[in-house]
Amino acid sequence: MDKQPVLLCSRLFQKRRQADVTLSRTVLAWTETEKSRKRRTGISSFSGKAHSQAVQVCELVTVHKAEEDWTRRRKKKAKQVAELYPHAFTVSYVRRTQQHRWRCADVTFRCTSLALCERWIHVINERLSLLSNRPKSLLVYINPYGGKRRGKHIYEQKVAPLFQHACISTDVIVTEHANHARDHLKTEANLDKYDGVVCVGGDGMFSEILHGLATRTQTDHGVDQNQQDAELVPCSLRIGIIPAGSTDCICFATVGTNDPVTSALHIIVGDSQPMDVCSVHHDDTFLSYSVSLLGYGFYGDVQTDSERKRWLGPARYDLSGVKTFLNHNHYEGTISFLPAENHMGNPRDKLLCRSGCSVCQRGPPVKEQQWQLSEKKKTETDDGSGWSVVRGKFLAINAASMSCACPRSPKGLSPSAHLADGTTDLILVRRCSRLDFLKHLLRHTNKDDQFDHSFVEVHRVKKFRFQPWLQEPGSLEDLSEATKKTGFAPICSGQTPCSYSKAQSSWTCDGEILCHADIQVSVRCGLVRLFARGIEEQQPQQCVLDDPGPLSAPDPGQQHVD
Repeated sequence: MDKQPVLLCSRLFQKRRQADVTLSRTVLAWTETEKSRKRRTGISSFSGKAHSQAVQVCELVTVHKAEEDWTRRRKKKAKQVAELYPHAFTVSYVRRTQQHRWRCADVTFRCTSLALCERWIHVINERLSLLSNRPKSLLVYINPYGGKRRGKHIYEQKVAPLFQHACISTDVIVTEHANHARDHLKTEANLDKYDGVVCVGGDGMFSEILHGLATRTQTDHGVDQNQQDAELVPCSLRIGIIPAGSTDCICFATVGTNDPVTSALHIIVGDSQPMDVCSVHHDDTFLSYSVSLLGYGFYGDVQTDSERKRWLGPARYDLSGVKTFLNHNHYEGTISFLPAENHMGNPRDKLLCRSGCSVCQRGPPVKEQQWQLSEKKKTETDDGSGWSVVRGKFLAINAASMSCACPRSPKGLSPSAHLADGTTDLILVRRCSRLDFLKHLLRHTNKDDQFDHSFVEVHRVKKFRFQPWLQEPGSLEDLSEATKKTGFAPICSGQTPCSYSKAQSSWTCDGEILCHADIQVSVRCGLVRLFARGIEEQQPQQCVLDDPGPLSAPDPGQQHVD
């Protein structure tokens, strides 16, 4: 039992049984005493058998006076209960189910007097009001076109009623075009009104919110994002994700499921999960932020080709994946990286990032090495500065800042990647046969070691730079020949002109194509926070307490106040 001072303790009635209900600062607990079958009269005869349950106060959703009128029921039992316990209140709380899903459950307690009922409601609401991390006002963006185009329906049917139940006010904006949410956050939104921003959509919608919020924060604090060594200011508002996209990788990797109700409840209880963000530059030009996957080669080609097939919907990824695999293109380049310290672990240590992760709580050291201009020109071996250099022909170069798990790949591209340790896992897949590469891809769907191949190497890094080996085309005919040879022509999503190459792929950055292959990447530790707590270890549906022995049974209506 909770050993903190008891705020309230009463004998109430719950589910046709009396229950000893106790509220402390952190736990609401109730012990139901089973009715004895030996005695046929009265409703307060009990045996020694008891069942105890407890819910953390931080996981209570709301409390309100029960509307149900038991006096209208015809059953004799109900009338007896209504006479002895005529007043009731209902507590809504988080109940865990299988596969990391949460549901909103209710428990109703009946009281002997109106004063006692109102006392319980008042004290519980008082405890909830002290939880300052809970949002009271949210700005919600809905992408009506993402995934199966069910974002608006999911929000209205599953999420909005929960927010209303928890007394959270919302301002809802249904986006009308690409980057609508990003541009609104950057220039128009009055962020002082809100406690958080919620995106209803997929990973692309989250990327819009991230870029809008991070850019707005840097602008408000006078930080130039184009400077690679600029110290970025963490975003003060948390971001909530209501999954309604094709894969919802970010939601799956931070909560453990792609379930809108679960995500809504994480928002309601005010969870906070810091998350690393990679800033991507080309020389002195800021290109993009990334929180999940930066991919060059295979994944870059898949994304590039799938952009031409958007009319196919989510099926376009499967078709483009098969085409890219059959083409089996490889690309030459040089990648330089700054390895993380030994205490940050390594990508093969099988230490998964879970709620309360010790690696993420430890964080990076206070003094980090700064990106020096001289480092950009290093193309040989480690010269003592801490930087390492790898040259070669690669089928894929991936940087995973989280596990990148999703329903199709439950363990993700890097199962031991961490959400907020200030590092990213750099995965280099060298040129190999189609069969070997297929074996590597299949590792993403099973429990085998992802990196147990001679042509795969992985490093936990804080920064890296990639330089493709370019062979610039001298004419449009050369560009056309390059496109025919590789099957792909890079798509420029920015305003800066792209320089194409015969033997050059494109980077995919959280589902968007970058217009430069020559990039520099720095990991910004905990730049944003989500309404999440990381993936929890599987727990029972509610806290079931061990039998504490006989309690001192209070008289009906008895209460203790701290």
